Amino acid sequence: MNPPVSPARGGSGRRVRALLAGAAALALTLGLAACGDDGDDEAAPAGASSAPAAGAGTFPVTVLSGPLDGGTELTIESRPEAIISLSPSATETLFAIGAGDQVIAVDDQSDYPENVPTTDLSGFQPNIEAILGYSPDLVIASDDVNNLVAGLSAAGVPTLLMPAPADLDEAYSQMERLGAATGHVAEAAALVAEVSGAVTSAVEKIPDVKGLTYYHELDASLYTITSDTFIGQLYAEFGLTSIADAAAAGGDQYPQLSAEYIVEADPDLVVLTDAEFGDVTVETARQRPGWDGISAVRTGHIVDLDPDIASRWGPRLADFAELIGEQVATLQPAAS
Repeated sequence: MNPPVSPARGGSGRRVRALLAGAAALALTLGLAACGDDGDDEAAPAGASSAPAAGAGTFPVTVLSGPLDGGTELTIESRPEAIISLSPSATETLFAIGAGDQVIAVDDQSDYPENVPTTDLSGFQPNIEAILGYSPDLVIASDDVNNLVAGLSAAGVPTLLMPAPADLDEAYSQMERLGAATGHVAEAAALVAEVSGAVTSAVEKIPDVKGLTYYHELDASLYTITSDTFIGQLYAEFGLTSIADAAAAGGDQYPQLSAEYIVEADPDLVVLTDAEFGDVTVETARQRPGWDGISAVRTGHIVDLDPDIASRWGPRLADFAELIGEQVATLQPAAS
């Protein structure tokens, strides 16, 4: 799975609604361009700009590689037909926007959707020789590890970096950039509209809440997240605050808490994302010393969640938002 991601900007559904409107406008613009005046410039997604193409499509295209704040421009000369994805989040997005038939291999952590071409390639420790053995014309990765970009560039293969996003807006921007890079601009705009709309819908189903807290367990050794993470931002959309915020000494956004700290903090919601990695279940967690007194346990607001849904910044963000919304909706009467 992708590593945890960072940092939240907080905010409300207004930003998401604005992005939804922008994505819808982009899709409309593309549709008009397809059947309108040939003299009009073709619309490009956030972080991408079309270079003049000789005769066809949106290529060459220049796409921002890396973070929105501090990335570099990457020019892709023609529609890639042999893509390697070393990022599970990017893999999910590529298949969601219809670029799956252009993907020839994915890393060993990419397991969704079903039947993706999973290999033993690693995104954490990429092997340039092994990657080049597939003869890719585009490689997508989360980070520039082991001089990946320079090594592939020397072989004439462009690398598009899609790192852990700072916030929801950047996650949506990455979907759009992947669409531009693969020739699926309209499909990417539609995906952004769908996902951001689902997040907005989940948020708007509940009234404003204040004072509710959560504990998001990353593993059985009690590592967690603060509100200043990408995951934390999604919780913040629902008015929830991490119990770990006060424990984030020195800016550590993924602190390890003590068992006593969690019990004393008394979170209203507990989300376990480590049920697939050992003996952790909702029932075994309930039996931890002192947990019978935690509000979330007493009210039944302790749930487990597929860790991939909670850690990947792709199409399944909507599933994560729906789960949080369902929990907050039933918490709300007690918090009123």
